[in-house]
Amino acid sequence: MAYSKDQLLARLKELQIEFSQYEHPVVLTVEAQAKYVGNLGGALSKNLFLKDKKHRYYVVSALADTKVDLKVLSQRLGLGKGGLRMAAEEALVEILKVPLGCVTPFAVVNESARHVSLLLDQGFKAQEYCFFHPLSNDMSISLNAHCLDKFLKSIGRDPSYVDLEANPPVGKDQPPDLAAFVPSDAPILSDLPVKAPTQDSTGKHVSAASNSAVVAAKAIKPSGNAQNVKEKPVNTVQPSIPAADAGNFVEELLDRASALLLSEISEDSIKQHSGQLGAEVANNIKKCLREDLKNLAVLAINLSVFEVICDA
Repeated sequence: MAYSKDQLLARLKELQIEFSQYEHPVVLTVEAQAKYVGNLGGALSKNLFLKDKKHRYYVVSALADTKVDLKVLSQRLGLGKGGLRMAAEEALVEILKVPLGCVTPFAVVNESARHVSLLLDQGFKAQEYCFFHPLSNDMSISLNAHCLDKFLKSIGRDPSYVDLEANPPVGKDQPPDLAAFVPSDAPILSDLPVKAPTQDSTGKHVSAASNSAVVAAKAIKPSGNAQNVKEKPVNTVQPSIPAADAGNFVEELLDRASALLLSEISEDSIKQHSGQLGAEVANNIKKCLREDLKNLAVLAINLSVFEVICDA
């Protein structure tokens, strides 16, 4: 069962953690939250739910004015420049058990989030108190870093504070400084399904990844039985991507599109692009998904041509 707002507040009281709570209308952005608690003196926080290419998840909780560069953070985790992206809303609900706009360090209290890595802004320690949502974005609670630590330790979490604005070099002699925060025991899934090995016309096994090279070789080098091939009609064969694999392809692309959409729409982007926001978001999504769609199309074409040759 997922923790509720009331259960979390009761847990904080049980632990004798000092906090203040403020009810307000539902808010989806830090800017909207600031309208209700921004004048109370505490520091506002922004919270990101991210995932890497191996479906490992991260909650990054930072001061509202901390600049978090996902490319830099990805490199510091040892995931490469493009290793992190916003997690989809479905994962948010399934893993953190909170709806959109409610990402918070408190969400790791749920058992489903036991493999989620939590990175906290070291700037929290310098604040008298900070505001977070208590699993629901119709309320904000304020507490200091010491009290947050007390809660996290009560659920078996060792609070990890890092400088999220740092950009240390990463290289052969300079290993990623945050690599230890990559979950090691989380379920690791491939981004895209891998087609089972097939056989070429000589009976050798050929993986889906190498189908393109095999097709190119077959197209250039005539077969010794060319006359027989000419006499045999060639059937048009559709790419034999199993239905389950095709479904996974589609789900992965929708997952990425959803995450991109959520990451593109923010208070800043609305102010910056105003009436052109729709076109700007659409262009960015097209740019990010273009390579995925090209790869999918090439795979389908290669499989189709390869099977026509094998059938011949």
